[in-house]
Amino acid sequence: MAATGCCVLTDFVRPELQETLRSEGAAVAPHAHYDVETVNVYNIAVDGELPADHPGRVEFQRGNAFVARDLIPEDLIVHRLYTHPVFRRFVADCFGLEEVHELADPLSGLCLNVVRPGMEHPWHFDTNEFTVSMLTQAPESGGVFEYCPGIRTAEAENFDDVRAVIEGRGEPLVRRLTLRPRDLQLFKGRFSLHRVSPVAGAVERHTAIFAYSEHPGVIGSASRTRQLFGRVLPVHLEAGRAVRGDLLLD
Repeated sequence: MAATGCCVLTDFVRPELQETLRSEGAAVAPHAHYDVETVNVYNIAVDGELPADHPGRVEFQRGNAFVARDLIPEDLIVHRLYTHPVFRRFVADCFGLEEVHELADPLSGLCLNVVRPGMEHPWHFDTNEFTVSMLTQAPESGGVFEYCPGIRTAEAENFDDVRAVIEGRGEPLVRRLTLRPRDLQLFKGRFSLHRVSPVAGAVERHTAIFAYSEHPGVIGSASRTRQLFGRVLPVHLEAGRAVRGDLLLD
């Protein structure tokens, strides 16, 4: 974690529960909000006032989908993990934090990411500094997690390297992980450019995302929530923009 901002703990869920983990995810996957949209690595307006050579000018088609927390039953393995105080304590210790909290957001605290065959999750940065996830169903092929550890810092965007990677010229900066179901991934995605490569074959790629915050009461913005889940609740309309510890593009 200290060296690359990423750690994979293999076989985190017991082998005899692998099929249960997979089938539970597959059962809720049809409830995912699906949309194809034009994005860039910063998830900001692609038609914004950016210089012509800015990496934010490079557009991608994002065609992945998300199942919101309120559609994931509480008895599922991923839900039981997300809400368990021992698991939360473990996550905090892994990231060297005093404490982490479940998001107060009723939709985005826990979600299932669905990438259908032929689709991908293109290059991007996370808005949160750390991410916890677990593959629950692997695709037949493709769907490889690729990342560029520490390609930017809180003080420097490093636009030249970012553009080199998204244009296919930054191969030395890219690392790859072929994740397996039951593996727990701990990742610092705020400063590491990353993506899921196109999924091939006939099987969807399913990943549970456990979202925590160092501060209690965190709720996503209405615009981001609508983008991910196709709907908002009254609590999102009342929430302000998340406070960041840096001035980076989102």
